[in-house]
Amino acid sequence: MGNRLLAALPALDLDLLEPELEMIALDQDAVLSQAGDDIDYVVFPHSGAITLMIDMADGHTVATAAIGREGAVGILSVLGPSPSATTAVVRAAGTASRIPASRFLGVFNRSPAIRRMVQNHVKAMLMQFQLGLACNALHPVEARMARWLLQLRDRVDHDVLPLTQHTLSQMLGVRRTTVTLLMRNLRARGAIRSDRRGLIEIDRARLAAAACECHRVMRLEVEEIFSTSSGQSRARGLLEERRIPGVKSSDVR
Repeated sequence: MGNRLLAALPALDLDLLEPELEMIALDQDAVLSQAGDDIDYVVFPHSGAITLMIDMADGHTVATAAIGREGAVGILSVLGPSPSATTAVVRAAGTASRIPASRFLGVFNRSPAIRRMVQNHVKAMLMQFQLGLACNALHPVEARMARWLLQLRDRVDHDVLPLTQHTLSQMLGVRRTTVTLLMRNLRARGAIRSDRRGLIEIDRARLAAAACECHRVMRLEVEEIFSTSSGQSRARGLLEERRIPGVKSSDVR
């Protein structure tokens, strides 16, 4: 499984989901869910990158989170029927598995491992929201743009990002003229190269030097969440395989 949430599940729990999972393409700029609409599907990216956008009444937008193969879109539908608070937009094309939200809820109620998977995702998203809020309030817009470029780069695993200046202005909540100035500054530092086709090539080391510490902290926190989850899954799997008398897999925490 390319998606890390699915890959961390024990085989028996993954088997509960697999008959309901459908492989789909994530097309560039596709809207997976619209703010205010009901959540119909839970989407698990295997590749590509998605941003969650807040749409303001005056037409301004801002990105609140980036999601790739470490996460899912629509997974909070397990909390009950409610309209989506954000708009999910594909920023880099890829593939994903999706499952109807109603079917996912049924499996969620049956499987403690899938409930733990949802908890891990919620931890990662809350951390991203909280750090993003502090970053937007305290850090210069150039550092924030560098942070967003690195977050997207982490999810596509290559140094060429399919982003236009218009897209970046929507994500950052600033004017396009501001993005033009920021890109000029980052080009002068050797952190990015761009062309007219809407592609931005980054130099990861130099871009990291221009970014604030939030990118590094977010990345380390996500890895910590997954390392803990993977360790628990491996321990449960070993107990099941060895069938140790008197010890249940549910005893492993």
